[in-house]
Amino acid sequence: MKSTTYIALVATIALGVSTVLAMASNRGPDFSTLDADANGEITMQELQASAATRFDEADTNADGFLDKAEIEARAAARSSDRATKMIERMDANADGKLSPEEMQTTRRNPARFFERMDADNSGTISQAEFDEARAKMQDRRAKRINKN
Repeated sequence: MKSTTYIALVATIALGVSTVLAMASNRGPDFSTLDADANGEITMQELQASAATRFDEADTNADGFLDKAEIEARAAARSSDRATKMIERMDANADGKLSPEEMQTTRRNPARFFERMDADNSGTISQAEFDEARAKMQDRRAKRINKN
């Protein structure tokens, strides 16, 4: 019984943490969804309630546990939602498909990405340039998360 309680507690905490991370990275519930009483603040109870709801939604057989199939189904649903949003956002000719040209948005332009990483304008990206670009990207993400 103790191990079952422990596993349920760990799963609840993990879902709570994933809720916060998802919210911070714009991939999950927004602030207003988590602020259930709409008072402008999210309490630990509201966060736990959101995590419990997400767990219950994923626990399709209602046995109180998430098995591999349930986790995979939840991941597939999220992936499908993201793909749909990406097509809606980038499909300039509304044909339901993305061409290489449609994928070349400013945000995803490989040439622009390469130029930013090639700090010494050598036409190549060294390990040091790659590591520096990765560190800058992680720093920007951290600042964005802390800002929200």
